[in-house]
Amino acid sequence: MLYEKIKKLAAENGVSVYRVEKDAGLSNGAVSKWGKTANQIPSSESLRKVADYFGVTMEFLLEDEKQEV
Repeated sequence: MLYEKIKKLAAENGVSVYRVEKDAGLSNGAVSKWGKTANQIPSSESLRKVADYFGVTMEFLLEDEKQEV
């Protein structure tokens, strides 16, 4: 869910997840691992870097998408 939200934000901003990682100063593949491994939890520092990159809060990145019926 976190990875999917970051991937969506990246697409909306016309950048790749790789570019987000590089520009935010994260290791190559760091964000991708957040979506592939259930026990891979980002540090608060890494999450803050991604949130700052997109100009959103960490809470926004972590909250569940509200599904309207």
